Amino acid sequence: MEEYAIILDYLPIGYVKEGLPSFKRKPVAQAIGKEEFTLLELIPKENVDLDIHEKVYIGSGKRDKIARVNRRLKYDDLTATARVELNYVIEEIIKAKEDKFMEFFNQAGPISTRLHQLELLPGIGKKHMWDILNARKEKEFDSFDDIKDRVPMLADPVKLLAKRILLELEATPEKRGKRKYVLFTRPPARRK
Repeated sequence: MEEYAIILDYLPIGYVKEGLPSFKRKPVAQAIGKEEFTLLELIPKENVDLDIHEKVYIGSGKRDKIARVNRRLKYDDLTATARVELNYVIEEIIKAKEDKFMEFFNQAGPISTRLHQLELLPGIGKKHMWDILNARKEKEFDSFDDIKDRVPMLADPVKLLAKRILLELEATPEKRGKRKYVLFTRPPARRK
């Protein structure tokens, strides 16, 4: 369960597509959870305005700005604004949780005899995977800058992680393919 979320889009008069007159629509926000990158629809408390990129508490205790978490969203449910902001917010969350992602780079292991967790990151094939594994054998990574220094051919680790998280969020059961492996997000429950 998410404790905090970052606002991706705030619609003070709700969704236009609902077909209701504006005086009947309720404010709504789209957000992403900070722990499992869960896409959420939030209902703010009355007379509360939210800002894009604002961190809000959505845990089980007393909430100051959010009345309720309305539902989980799929990537396709996001507004155009939320989609634009999503990558920036994901990168900020990754940077803020550098220790968690260093643990991934230092502990990632094989999924099968042919596939390694590191290869699930966009742009990492066998060569880059071995570069990372050999560098971490010498000494574990301690920061994103450390990875960039010791594995110079590797693109920006933050951007690689953000791309992977975005791929996981965009994936649907129909178009999962190689994306069937989930590293960082919690996929929505399958509907029967």
